[in-house]
Amino acid sequence: MPHFTTSDGLRLYFEDQGDGLPLLCLSGLTRNARDFDFVAPHLTGVRLIRLDYRGRGQSGWADPATYTVPREAQDAVELLDHLGLSRAAVLGTSRGGLIGIFLAATAKARLLGVAMNDIGPVLEPAGLETIMGYLGRDPGFGDFDSMAQARLAAMADTFPGVPSERWRQEVTHTHTETPQGIAINYDPRLRDAVEQAGATGAPDLWPLYDAIAPLPAAVIHGANSDILSAETVTEMARRNPALIVGRVPDRAHIPFLDEPAALAALTAWIAAMQ
Repeated sequence: MPHFTTSDGLRLYFEDQGDGLPLLCLSGLTRNARDFDFVAPHLTGVRLIRLDYRGRGQSGWADPATYTVPREAQDAVELLDHLGLSRAAVLGTSRGGLIGIFLAATAKARLLGVAMNDIGPVLEPAGLETIMGYLGRDPGFGDFDSMAQARLAAMADTFPGVPSERWRQEVTHTHTETPQGIAINYDPRLRDAVEQAGATGAPDLWPLYDAIAPLPAAVIHGANSDILSAETVTEMARRNPALIVGRVPDRAHIPFLDEPAALAALTAWIAAMQ
């Protein structure tokens, strides 16, 4: 399995497949390389690079004080260095989109473009509260089947029509099945890091977002999202008229990225960089 060692001595897992435009895929907060399994078969002409953040998936755990957007952004740049890539496009889901925004302000010369999956410069409190309800905690299910059925019921209103098979596959990405029941597959101390970051107050991310232009940019917005509001998307497009917007109906936080509207936006974004 491919790993590289960061400047602070941590081994991080990554995947590197295909040829073409280098596309660095950065996952959600508790997620990992599997976050892009649903969209990967639809992406052509790209070199798909996926990273497991520190403390997640198959990467090593670290001091939770390093589970921050700036450090994870540095890890992403160090992965590009390891691969000998001077520049790459970033497709970021949730947390990954925030890292992409941060990189636009701090390492823009390394970027070809930024696509944000259901994330922007304003994070809605309701969505943050939802995340804190499960972050760092085992879900309390005995097996994947029961967890998938519970997810299906819980998401019926905001993700209508998604079959239980999709939810079962999705929950296996961030959990493992043990004799004691379902367990998270990331460092539970990630919760401590997020709580500590929240204690300092939310930073103004609009200047970081503004730094993306004139690089090609896209945002995928789940119409039912409780993290990214329609008002924020409208303001993002006002500030950057070239922004490609994919509005995905019947999806909350976060779209799977294989929905037609998401794929159309990503296809247009990739074309803008070629």
